[in-house]
Amino acid sequence: MSEVIYLNVKNLPPVALWRNFMGLCSVPHPSKKEEKIREYVVKFGKNLGLETIVDEVGNVIIRKPGTKGKENLKGIILQGHLDMVPQKNTDTVHDFEKDPISLRIDGEWVKAKGTTLGADNGIGVAAAMTILESNDIEHGPIECLFTIDEETGMTGAFGLKSGLLKGDILLNLDSEDEGELYIGCAGGINTSAVFKYKEDKVIANSIAYIITVKGLKGGHSGLDINLGRGNSNKIMIRLLWLARKKMKLQLASIEGGNLRNAIPRETFATIVIPATEEKAFNNFIKEYSNYIKDQYLSADPDLNIVVTKTNLPTTTIDETTANNLINAVYGCPNGVIGMSVDIPELVETSSNLAVVKSEKGNIEVMCLLRSSVEQAKDDLANQIECVFSNAGAKVEHSGGYPGWKPNVTSEILTLSKLIYHKLYKKEPAVKAIHAGLECGLLGTTYPKWDMLSFGPTIRSPHSPDERVNIPSVEKFWNFLINILKSTPIKK
Repeated sequence: MSEVIYLNVKNLPPVALWRNFMGLCSVPHPSKKEEKIREYVVKFGKNLGLETIVDEVGNVIIRKPGTKGKENLKGIILQGHLDMVPQKNTDTVHDFEKDPISLRIDGEWVKAKGTTLGADNGIGVAAAMTILESNDIEHGPIECLFTIDEETGMTGAFGLKSGLLKGDILLNLDSEDEGELYIGCAGGINTSAVFKYKEDKVIANSIAYIITVKGLKGGHSGLDINLGRGNSNKIMIRLLWLARKKMKLQLASIEGGNLRNAIPRETFATIVIPATEEKAFNNFIKEYSNYIKDQYLSADPDLNIVVTKTNLPTTTIDETTANNLINAVYGCPNGVIGMSVDIPELVETSSNLAVVKSEKGNIEVMCLLRSSVEQAKDDLANQIECVFSNAGAKVEHSGGYPGWKPNVTSEILTLSKLIYHKLYKKEPAVKAIHAGLECGLLGTTYPKWDMLSFGPTIRSPHSPDERVNIPSVEKFWNFLINILKSTPIKK
């Protein structure tokens, strides 16, 4: 089991919030495996004597009455998700279904030990829990909505029924830049392509290699897609495409990426080449490594391509399917597709070629497409369908979710801007985000809600470099409690 290293995290201000975050980190909670964390949060609410319910899909709702004199304020829903993205470095031994997250302080940041931290969205959930247990924070009626499976399908938000929640204002605590207020987000859709392959015999007088693309930063496919980071699947396929132009090459297996919303950091391929091509292959790898490293020198300085001799596989993927796969993935749109005309710094449309995996006669390719324009999202899905269906793959689109249309006249936005300026003597930035927030789905179910999203500063979510800025957590907390005590009166 991983060693739990809290160091001085428990002494950071606000102490109660960090204590609750540490509690969440002690309970395994990867996406699709939220049973333990749900039990933990339910027990937390019931121990406080608060109304605590679990809905049909597994979301947790905890209600707390308004404090004395604040009972007539508009009801606030504090919302966050219980699951975290399970990503780790290759050399890190960690079981996300059993082991706690190890915390450490690095300068002004809290990070984990070789794994994702879970500050996305553990800090937001911990803040809501701290409000629930507080005895000295003024607030109107509070409902805390803790959803499941935000990271891999938003099934908690999809399954939330109308009429369960009574509040008027949703504060989504899942944004990742302190000092920024979010009033809109992109929608998304999953596009998957499956190739069926036959097994071919290994060519005579051949040798086998395992090729590894590693050392990439990866990151959140919404927040980090515009940073020019390498996609290990695309880098590997580019390598294979170029190699096949130079020599006979059989593909035995390929595996890269494991989450639709994480930019893939590592990809592995087993290939077979004629023994006579060994020198030419090694020269090609050296040449390719040099120019691909040069291409990503600034964005991914630790990019590395490792080639290791291995035993010959018993079979390989048939040549036609391997060709079709390599051509389709190489030609598949990836990264930023278009920027917003209305908000020039905002990515409007993007694609993340997240997963390529061969196993037992099938090769699955999975992309997550995002756009703040519904028509652009659909058009991109159609383009990618054309690429893969023309290559002989079966293509499906699933898990589509709507974006969140900005409301610049929002009452809670106006109030929050005033409060932020009063606290910190500067204007907060008002933005839309290319990542998918649950607000789009929740606002469809509860169209009368006034919604706002904000949070502390978190960097490199969805990767083992994930970290949360310590001073920003305290600012986020002070901002939140001041909003709660200043909530408008319910008319």
